[in-house]
Amino acid sequence: MKTVAIEIEDKVDQLLVVLDRDIQHIQENLLRLNELRGFVIKRDDASLRKLLESIQPESNNYKSNELKRRLLREELAIALDCSLEQMTLSRLEAELYEEKKAEVAERKTKLQTLTGKLKKEHLSTAMLLSDCARFNSMLLRSILKLGQAGTITYSPNGSADHQTNAAFVNLQF
Repeated sequence: MKTVAIEIEDKVDQLLVVLDRDIQHIQENLLRLNELRGFVIKRDDASLRKLLESIQPESNNYKSNELKRRLLREELAIALDCSLEQMTLSRLEAELYEEKKAEVAERKTKLQTLTGKLKKEHLSTAMLLSDCARFNSMLLRSILKLGQAGTITYSPNGSADHQTNAAFVNLQF
């Protein structure tokens, strides 16, 4: 029975490292969302492009942490004789001694707080981008409607000639 407790404690220590990386990842994403909104508002395309290019490699690197968390969760579920769905931080807290219990509770609280902030920031960013897209669409529609209105010219005899083939904006690149 003692070896099982040592095995669980070792896996909990590994899980705490993974959870710390999760916390760091969420904090970085909060900063990125803030930067993204700033770049959109300032219309800083170059910085926005750099930010978006840096996100993909970092996202790929984080996948290994997700895999470690999933594996540790499966191993802890087996060690604690429960299903994978039942293996939560709250369940783990209930099974641990005071010191580890406090560490898991601290990480859980921090993750809950940060994920709440991340949801709020994500919603704010999505709303900003949606408003920008709607505004740009309205602006483009109004510009193109001006081009479709056509031009009226008059011939020397006074008859009106409508030219609808004249574009207000040249859409060729």
